Amino acid sequence: MTVVNSAASTGLTPSRGRRACALTGISLGYFMVLLDTTVLSVAEPYLASSLGTSMAGLQWAITGYTVVFAALLLSAGAAADRFGAERLFRSGIAGFALASLLSSVAPGLWALLLLRAVSGAAAAACVPASMAMIARLYPEPAARTRAISVWAAISGAAVAAGPIAGGALVGAAGWRAVFLINVPMALAVLALTWGRSVRCPRDAHRIDWPAQLAAVAVLTLLTDALIAAGARAWTHTRWSSGGLVIAVLAFSVLERRSLAPVVNRALLYSARVRAGLLAAAAANFTLAGGLFVLPLLLQRERHLSALETGLAFLPLTVPFAANPPLTGKIVARTGPRRPILAGLALLAAGSTLLACTVFAEGAYTWLALGLLLTGFGISFVLPALVAAIISAAPPGTAGAAGGLLNAVRQVGATLGVALMGAAAAAGTGWSLLLSAGVCALAWLTFALTHPIDTPQ
Repeated sequence: MTVVNSAASTGLTPSRGRRACALTGISLGYFMVLLDTTVLSVAEPYLASSLGTSMAGLQWAITGYTVVFAALLLSAGAAADRFGAERLFRSGIAGFALASLLSSVAPGLWALLLLRAVSGAAAAACVPASMAMIARLYPEPAARTRAISVWAAISGAAVAAGPIAGGALVGAAGWRAVFLINVPMALAVLALTWGRSVRCPRDAHRIDWPAQLAAVAVLTLLTDALIAAGARAWTHTRWSSGGLVIAVLAFSVLERRSLAPVVNRALLYSARVRAGLLAAAAANFTLAGGLFVLPLLLQRERHLSALETGLAFLPLTVPFAANPPLTGKIVARTGPRRPILAGLALLAAGSTLLACTVFAEGAYTWLALGLLLTGFGISFVLPALVAAIISAAPPGTAGAAGGLLNAVRQVGATLGVALMGAAAAAGTGWSLLLSAGVCALAWLTFALTHPIDTPQ
């Protein structure tokens, strides 16, 4: 994405106060987008009862957001360059607010699924655009690094706040309140980022919309086939699988012919990048899948309220806010490889402990320990992966690598909900063992790959 000095292009340098105000708004927008990936988890039983939906319907209520979010992230950076980052960001925030407001009054499951998809598209518009806006606000490298650290730290806070905020809202006003909270936040974001503090140029970046739509179709049909298979709807599964084959072939043909491919193929030639992407997908697979199946267990079998369920997830979510600074220091001293391997090992161990506790109907103390291991695992892996992927990417592809990393994380989250939800039909313990196996595979692949870096 193109970055030009803000003062050079406008003749004006925003004051420190205006820049801080805009950074606060941009970070709050990122917080809102990420909050929506976890806040709905504790509302699942209430949503199912209200809308009369099945496990498959619940899975789509979650993945309808992440499917579109993941696929459109691949082209969102180019869209920010073409249309102007601040324009795309504000449009995405406004669209997110409107979709959230309408979601709160959705009359049925299909209306909610459509609105969740719209929210995912709006979220994809915000994330790369917000990075470009920060680069314009803080052209000085040192100041920009500090600003990006603030922006990135918000992700941990959003994930940590999601289950608790969702539990409190559901307990106070029902599951529809989970969506209403986005409206005042979006209005605050628009107010804080309005004005001339950030004016991003537009350029002639190409966007291959047919290929991008084919990518959305591939991920949608893959998710649908997995969910249908989990529900043992075999006719549905066959139709979705047939459509998936056609979508994959169409995407492959369009990508080969495209002048602006959706996926930068140079990135995928690197075994180190592929290993890092697998680790990112495994981490989000475990997080999203666990946040899908465990609330159902806690509320339906252990009879916890929505708020109690949110509080029960504190051992998982607190490390998201507390551990990243430590991970940053470790990465600066030794490089990202050790934190990633340690994090994947913790994820596999945490999921295994959770599975054993569920099988044995053990006390919450053991669940809390499994959640704590998982939380520390995630908070070691994800911050370190940013440095790992960027350092492994070929020259000139750092921006594309960052976009692909974010997209793959959301793909992992989508598959986690689909596959762990399907495995939960045989028992929650089996779905947790599945996530342990995925993390163990990612650990082995990463360990056998040539080190991504040397110590700093």
